[in-house]
Amino acid sequence: MESSFDWDALQSFLAVVRAGKLTAAARRLGVDHSTLSRRIADLERTLQTQLFTRSVQGYALTPQGEKLLASAQAMESVALGILGEVAGSSLKVAGSVRIGAPDGFGTVFLAPRLGDLGAAHPDLLVELVTTPRLFSLTKREADIAIGLAPPREGRLHARKLTDYQLGLYAAQDYLDRRGAPQRRTDLRDHRLIGYIGELIYAPELDYVPLIEKDLAPSITSSNLLAQYQMTLAGQGLCVLPCFMAGQEPRLRRVLPETVSLTRSFWLIVHSDLRALARVRITSDFIVEAVRAARAMFTPDV
Repeated sequence: MESSFDWDALQSFLAVVRAGKLTAAARRLGVDHSTLSRRIADLERTLQTQLFTRSVQGYALTPQGEKLLASAQAMESVALGILGEVAGSSLKVAGSVRIGAPDGFGTVFLAPRLGDLGAAHPDLLVELVTTPRLFSLTKREADIAIGLAPPREGRLHARKLTDYQLGLYAAQDYLDRRGAPQRRTDLRDHRLIGYIGELIYAPELDYVPLIEKDLAPSITSSNLLAQYQMTLAGQGLCVLPCFMAGQEPRLRRVLPETVSLTRSFWLIVHSDLRALARVRITSDFIVEAVRAARAMFTPDV
């Protein structure tokens, strides 16, 4: 029985722990769910204990599963360290790397540039996940995450990519219809577009109250790209990153001298993955791409 207990079994175990659902874990591992289910069952049979409780909500660890988790994570750290030392310097970069990024940065800036990374490393499979939320690198939701602030805990390594500016923008046809505000207090007479308050996933995005006291958006979305499209359609004024709105000739910046915010993008990786060639090469590519386009992010600097 002991011969069937191997690292692949622990990788399957960790994938289910992190995904919480068998189908999601199987998709991440590139296997079908029946194969993964069999692997978990074999592991439980080998250890002669139940590792998960199954329900319609997903898989939850039992007390014995919690004990195995600590050991499995330690083994994973050792395995990744070995892989980084032995294969990290390989000239050939292969395998998959998943990037988790905010919707605006990921879609508008990073997506059009990833083809260059793929062309330089044909055996590298790049996965770009662009959703307005925080990514857990501890749960391996991504190999690389783009965040709005450095992490405060966990075995994570962060480096600042760039500051970026935000301004207040409107479509020209909106300004033709409603007139351009001349001071901040005039904004109370305009329609504002912004985030849904309870769905703001990072405090750095809660910037409407910083513009003028008692302002509240009249049309909201949890997605920055949706807000951008609303603004283009002439539905109101919106705080948008300059690297997005500043490239669109149909938009005009409003009150540029008095409404200007600065935020930052951070590149974050788990310390265990940092030395892996595919992670290191991808991280360096993102850093260089941002550096080459610095003027897009801080146009007034």
